[in-house]
Amino acid sequence: MIKNAAHLTYRTGRRIVITLVGASVLVLGIVMIVTPGPALIVIPVGLAILAVEFVWARHGLRKLRVMISRRGAEHRSHRAEQHRESKPR
Repeated sequence: MIKNAAHLTYRTGRRIVITLVGASVLVLGIVMIVTPGPALIVIPVGLAILAVEFVWARHGLRKLRVMISRRGAEHRSHRAEQHRESKPR
């Protein structure tokens, strides 16, 4: 009984700590959108911390990764097009 209560307390405490740290990092990243700072790095880190415990954060992080991948692919495609157009024939 005591062992079960200790385990429950540990899980609850761990979840609270992860929530506080992840939310703090995420809010800091959101503030960095309007102030100087690496918001595009800090926001995914905050989501990754929250994703340890929360499914919604996992989904948000996955959507963010897909969006970044698409933009990167579009950027590479655009640069390749520019390179092809600038080649002398």
